[in-house]
Formats: sequence, C-alpha cells, structure tokens
Amino acid sequence: MTVDNNLAGPGPAEQTLFSALLTPHRSLSHASFMVLMAVLALASFATGMVFLLMGAWPVFGFLGLDVLAIYWAFRINFQRALATEEISITHSELRVRRTSHRGHIVEWVSNPLWVHVDQRVHEEYGIERLYLVSRGRRISIANFLGPDEKLSFVKALSSALQLAKRGPIYNPVT
Repeated sequence: MTVDNNLAGPGPAEQTLFSALLTPHRSLSHASFMVLMAVLALASFATGMVFLLMGAWPVFGFLGLDVLAIYWAFRINFQRALATEEISITHSELRVRRTSHRGHIVEWVSNPLWVHVDQRVHEEYGIERLYLVSRGRRISIANFLGPDEKLSFVKALSSALQLAKRGPIYNPVT
C-alpha cells in the first residue's frame, strides 16, 4: 500500500504557530480624503478669487498649485499604504514575506531554531527597531508598528519562537 503525501494532509511539523500580516496605518479614508480635497479646493478658490479681484492674479495660480501639491502628496501616501509584511512561524521554518507598495516581493526563510529577536530600545521612546537574527544575517521587521505595538508583537513572536524551538508534540491518539 502506498500513501500519497499530498492527500495525507499536513503533519504536526507544518502546524502554523504564529502568523501576522503587518500593514501601515492610515488614519484618513478615501472618502475623507475626497471631502478634505473639496474643502481645500473651495477655500483656495475663494481666496484666489479675492486676490484676483484685487489685481494680484498670479496668487490665484499659486493657490491652485498648492492644492495640486497636497493632492499629489496624499496620493503618494495612499500608494505607500499598499506595502505589507507577512511573518509566519511553523516548527520547521520562519518566513518573512515583504511586499512593497510597487508589488515587489522579497522573502526571507530560516529555521526557527537558529533565529532570535534583537531589539533596539530607546529609554524614553521604547522599542525603536526589531530585528530577526540568524547565522550572521539580520533583517529588520515590524517597521510599520509603533513602540507599544512593537512591544506586544515581540512578546507574541518570542513566545512562538520558543514554542517552535521545543519542537512538535506527537500525539498518536488524535
């Protein structure tokens, strides 16, 4: 009798111990952005008309350029919000998959037995940077998070790494 490993399902070593999808925080929704731009355009137009009636016609054009520059800056901000960072841990691998705002994907895979978490802490600010270190290689992670979020993230990540280092639990009954 032969067993097809594809049909047997994942073994205990493939159980996901930790999985996180990190994305940049953006407090302004697209609808709020449109309202903000409408208010800015209206205020700029009204101010520009006052200057135009006073005879200072170049000011009208510069106020229009200001609105265009603000629109362009917000569009770049929204584009950058498409970046993601996925971190997952199983008993046999730790995988970091970064997707840039342009869609470029970079993956870093390592054995969790060889990985430890390194952090740079500022005494007033808290955790500034988190790194995964393995066999001389170092990768920065969780750059999207604030200091308090990094603290809870590093606790969960360290706990999952310790669980992975203990190894899978084999229970033939279940």
